Amino acid sequence: HEARRIDNQLRGRSGRQGDPGSSRFYVSLEDDLMRRFGGQSIAGIMDRLGVEEDVPIEHRLVSRAIENAQIKVEGYNFDLRKHVLEYDDVVNQQREIIYGQRRLILSESELRPIIEEMIDEQVDILLNTYIAGDERDGWDLAGLYSAVRQFFPLPPSQNPTAWSRLSRKELEEELYRAARRAYDEREAQLGPQTMRQLERLVMLHTVDNLWVRHLTALDELREGIGLRAYGQRDPLVEYKREAHEMFSELTDNIRREIAHGIYRAQLVRAEPTRRREMHPNVASEAPAPRRAAGKPGRNDPCPCGSGRKYKNCCMRKDQKGGAAAAASGAGQATKKGQGAAERR
Repeated sequence: HEARRIDNQLRGRSGRQGDPGSSRFYVSLEDDLMRRFGGQSIAGIMDRLGVEEDVPIEHRLVSRAIENAQIKVEGYNFDLRKHVLEYDDVVNQQREIIYGQRRLILSESELRPIIEEMIDEQVDILLNTYIAGDERDGWDLAGLYSAVRQFFPLPPSQNPTAWSRLSRKELEEELYRAARRAYDEREAQLGPQTMRQLERLVMLHTVDNLWVRHLTALDELREGIGLRAYGQRDPLVEYKREAHEMFSELTDNIRREIAHGIYRAQLVRAEPTRRREMHPNVASEAPAPRRAAGKPGRNDPCPCGSGRKYKNCCMRKDQKGGAAAAASGAGQATKKGQGAAERR
């Protein structure tokens, strides 16, 4: 085996009552273990000595070469597992953060303050995108109005014309109040209890869906990250850097989708499934299948009332009676045929 530990276990199991045991392994110099780790030197020695291929080689040199090869394989596998663990640690750290968010969503009784904070962040992002500074010449109020209407509903009084008379600070406060007003209207429409359920469902659904997509993207990144070594860059360092950037993008997307989804999501009530009451002690309403009138089956109870199966009771008697009746009927038919022939 590639691991020396497995060979020692097999050797120990071959002994009994304290006997250390013994084992014999048959290894070819062309096996992967010997070919990859030191088998070429022994093969060269055997070629120089003129040893034929089918002749077994039993020498301490061979055993030592196998042991050294196994040590190298164990070291290689250890480094490989350690390298894989370093990649997995990146995902584990991100997983702990996401699972912490899910636990907070499930345990927190009031989620509205958290969602309102996310809504304010999205409003700030829209303001920084369409209103870069205090100079009105660079304001894109039409674009801001379109983006805000896709975010949450606005009353008719809120429009680019009305916004043009406000300062940036006043416009920011106006959008905050409009977002709170739209939130209150939605809660009044659904009811406080239903709104609390909607908040929890929207947050859980968003976190779960985006986290699954993020894991898929990390797997794709992991598959091709080894090619960075051709550019004299450490694949592990590159993986950590890009995974961190992807996770930052994930958290931003989660907060944005929750803020937008709380205004758009709809609760669909599933119709309750009708359940039939089961009465195990009551006979079924469907009538039991009945055998057609006539001869009973072989395994049916005998009609005579003995309690035995029909095949073990009266079946033979009935078969004999049926055969005699058939023979009698055939005889009568023959006699009638002969009488008709004589009359002719």
